[in-house]
Amino acid sequence: MAELIGQREFPADDRVLADVLEYITGSFEEAGCPPRALMQLEVSAEEIFVNIAHYGYPEGTDGKAKITLSLAEGPAAVVEFADRGVAFDPLAKPDADITLSAEERRIGGLGILMVKKAMDNVSYRREDGMNILTLEKRFA
Repeated sequence: MAELIGQREFPADDRVLADVLEYITGSFEEAGCPPRALMQLEVSAEEIFVNIAHYGYPEGTDGKAKITLSLAEGPAAVVEFADRGVAFDPLAKPDADITLSAEERRIGGLGILMVKKAMDNVSYRREDGMNILTLEKRFA
């Protein structure tokens, strides 16, 4: 069972990205998350939040992203992003083929591939009209 650290709602706007990252890294730093895991969490959280800000809501629409932080057994940091934006499961697409040259590769998919490689677990669900993407990173 995970222990709730905190929950905050942010405008889905990349102008608040620094506040989002400060909230996440500051909270897990206080919880004893090691620097390497903290850096991987920060990079992954940035990718997810910026995608929500840029693509989650139709242009001209004010949206929000709710971020819930928890500690799981292991210990592990758990970051849950929830938004009421357009339904989108980033895990449903095939991984970007990084064996192809940049010219041959299709646009998109590298960011979520990076997140999947950096995290120990990434999951998505659509529930009550919300996209819910959960990242988990073990401390060790």
